Amino acid sequence: MKLFEAVGNLHNHTPYSDGALYHRDLAKAALQAGLDFVIVTDHNVWVPGLEGVYTDNKGNHVLLLTGEEIHDIGREPQCNHLLVYGAQKELSPLVSNTQTLIDSVKEAGGLCFLAHPFEVAAPAVGAESIPWENWEVSGYTGIELWNYMSEFKRSLTSKTAAIRYAYYPEIAIQGACPDTLQKWDEILSCGNKVVAIGNADAHGNTYSMGPIYRCVFPYEFLYRAVNTHVLLEHEMVGETQSDADLIYSAIRQGHCFVGYDQVHPTNGFRYTAQGEESVACMGDEIKVGMGVTLQAAAPTRCNMRIIRYGETVKRVDDATHIMHITRQAGAYRVEATIEFKGKSRGWIYSNPIYVL
Repeated sequence: MKLFEAVGNLHNHTPYSDGALYHRDLAKAALQAGLDFVIVTDHNVWVPGLEGVYTDNKGNHVLLLTGEEIHDIGREPQCNHLLVYGAQKELSPLVSNTQTLIDSVKEAGGLCFLAHPFEVAAPAVGAESIPWENWEVSGYTGIELWNYMSEFKRSLTSKTAAIRYAYYPEIAIQGACPDTLQKWDEILSCGNKVVAIGNADAHGNTYSMGPIYRCVFPYEFLYRAVNTHVLLEHEMVGETQSDADLIYSAIRQGHCFVGYDQVHPTNGFRYTAQGEESVACMGDEIKVGMGVTLQAAAPTRCNMRIIRYGETVKRVDDATHIMHITRQAGAYRVEATIEFKGKSRGWIYSNPIYVL
């Protein structure tokens, strides 16, 4: 099973809502960070006409796509932000009914993800929480498992911590939110297929605290941190529509994983299953038959677990490979942690393989 890996970030903002860089400069930052694609998701505004392949003077190129982050701006406190991709039309007027919005995204051929679902407030810096609250909805593509900026906000427990982490953010970041992981496993255990992605939530804003002014998170910095790695059926060809279709198809199927690339590149991670008659990768289904062999390979030594509905079924430490044979149906996913700055950090989160 030969798959081609593309690395991208699916949650970014420009001055059309509350970001610092316009599309061309945002694409330049993505190029400098080595991304293959980037998706702009401005708040409640879909900006057409700017999608395309952007190239630098060295011939490197990045695909820039435009989606939207839709939410009810009149609701206080804020909640239920929905990331929408590939719908190719403005859907924010439907925001008053979240289920109708999700259904409309699906009807338009798009994908949608629940953004930063368990975000917490940071009163020390005046930052409010924007969680997901409407868990009764259905039909969404997936969940934003790891939002870098939300996880940074979680660490800002005091003004002292805020100043320290503004200069050393890599010390603060621990991994995907435990509450989000728990909720994802809960949803999977109910028989639902839910795709996980990881993003920057890049704004590039300058923050101040007394006399200190600092752009804590430039776009390029964030593009070297938490990303979504997508496994494609064939290589991108440098044509906007065909490459967009290729990427969206892979994400829809869950052929992707979340990688914290700042601590160590996650390129090359693979997770597959071998059955009696077929082979599956992340997001696929496979029949249990007489047994299924689950295997994952990481690009460097780490601690890995294979997890079924929140329970660890196999663990290896300080290894590059993990294998487990199962005869039990379920959604099986892989987590990897790695040592960085003196602590164990979340590193790789695969999408599940569904054993039937």
